[in-house]
Amino acid sequence: MLSFIGRRLLNYLIMLFAATTLAYFLASSFLNPRSNYVQMRPRPPEASIDASLDFANVNDKVPVAKRYVRWLAQVGLHWNWGVSPRGEPVNAAIAYRAIVSAKLVTLSTVLAVLIGVSIGVAAAIRQYRLFDRVSNAVSVFFLVCPTFVLALLLVLGGIRLNEAVGARWFFVTGLGDGGFLDYLQHVALPTVTLTLVGYVGYHLTQRTYLLDTMNADYVRTARAKGVRKNVAIRRHALRMSLIPTAIGVVWSLTSVITGAVFVETIFAIDGAGKYFIDALTQNDINGSVAIAAMGGCATCAGLLLADIVVALLDPRIRLG
Repeated sequence: MLSFIGRRLLNYLIMLFAATTLAYFLASSFLNPRSNYVQMRPRPPEASIDASLDFANVNDKVPVAKRYVRWLAQVGLHWNWGVSPRGEPVNAAIAYRAIVSAKLVTLSTVLAVLIGVSIGVAAAIRQYRLFDRVSNAVSVFFLVCPTFVLALLLVLGGIRLNEAVGARWFFVTGLGDGGFLDYLQHVALPTVTLTLVGYVGYHLTQRTYLLDTMNADYVRTARAKGVRKNVAIRRHALRMSLIPTAIGVVWSLTSVITGAVFVETIFAIDGAGKYFIDALTQNDINGSVAIAAMGGCATCAGLLLADIVVALLDPRIRLG
C-alpha cells in the first residue's frame, strides 16, 4: 500500500507541476495587469506603474521566463504565491476564502451523498414503482435546472417566507458573524442549493449501478443458497455499486478549493470560487495561478483517494 501511494504521489506531483507551469504561462499571456492602471483617471506615471508591477512580479516589460523563475523560487522556497497587482498577499486571501468554501461545500456534499445514495438504493429496490418514478422525475428536474436559476428561486422563496412569518428566518447574502444560529440562517439557502444540485448525480448513479449488480452472478448465487434478497443486496450488490459513488465523492474534493462559483456569487459569499472569478476580471496573475494550483492539488488528492477507496471496496483489485 505504501509503495502504491508513493508511486501515485510522484506521478501526481509531476502532473501538478506541469499543469501549474502551463497555468502560469497562460495567465501571463492572457491577463494584462498593466491595464488596471492605464484605465485609472488620472493615470499614474509610467514609472509608478512599473514599480507596482515589478513589486507583484507581473511586469510585462520583463520576459515571462524570468518572471516565472522568480515566482517558482518564491513558491518552492517560501510557499509564497506572490501578491495581487494592488499589493495584496495571495496567501492570506486564499487561506481565508478556501476555509469559507470548504465549510459550505463539505456540508452540502455530505448531505448530497446521504440523500442521493439513500434515494438511489430505495429506488433500485422499488424499480418502476411509484417511488422510483417520482424520485426520478424530481431528480431529472434538478438535473436540467441551472444552478443559478435554482439559487435565485430559493432566494425568492426565502424572502417570501420571511415576509409571510414576519421574521427573518433566512438570510440571502453572506455567512454572518453573529454566532452559530446566525451562521445557520445564512448558510441554509446556499447549502440547500448545492445539496439539490449535488444529490442528483449520486441518486441516478447509485440506482443504475445497483440495478446492474443486483442481477450479477454472485448475487444470484447467494440468493440460490438461500440468502434473503435484502441481505444479498446489502452484503454483495450494494458494496460493488458503491464504487462509482465513492469515486464521485472523492472527485468532489476539487470543489472544496475552487468553491461553487454561481452559489457564492448569488449569495454574496466571499469564497474561493468568487475569488477566482475576481482574480480573472482584475488581471491578477498570481491569484489565478494559485487558485488553479490549489484546485489541482485537490484533484490529485481526489484521484489518490479514489484509487484507494476502489481497492478497498473491490477485493479483486490489487494495488500492486
